[in-house]
This record gives sequence, C-alpha cells and structure tokens, in this order.
Amino acid sequence: MEKTLLLVEFGKKLKALRLSKGLKQVEMAEIMGITDRNYQRYEYGMINVPATTLNFFADFFGVTTDYLLGREENK
Repeated sequence: MEKTLLLVEFGKKLKALRLSKGLKQVEMAEIMGITDRNYQRYEYGMINVPATTLNFFADFFGVTTDYLLGREENK
C-alpha cells in the first residue's frame, strides 16, 4: 500500500476515535499541546506521525498502534 493511502487511512481511524469520545479537533489539539492546524494534518493524512505521537494516540484511545497503522483490525 502506498504511503499516502496509509496516511489517509490512519487519519480516518483517528477521526473516528476522536468522534467516539465526543471531542472536536481543537480540543484534541489542546490536550496534545499542539495547534489545531497541526492536529488536522494528522487527520487529513498530510504528515507522518512520530512514534511518540503514535503511542500517545494509542494510549489515549485505548487501541493498539497496529490498529492505528492498519496492520490489524482489532482495536
């Protein structure tokens, strides 16, 4: 699978997880201590996710990093 498609799929999962917690993008950005624009780049699949950020998302949403990366379907 090409890099761009992987990033887009990651972003879709991230958005679904965020919405399942009833959070807005700006609220996620505040929790993470980043700008809302930077957070949006993750959801829109525009930038790679650093390992530390990937681990944060997995811990925050209670899922595995493999789930976020599309390597497995089980959360």
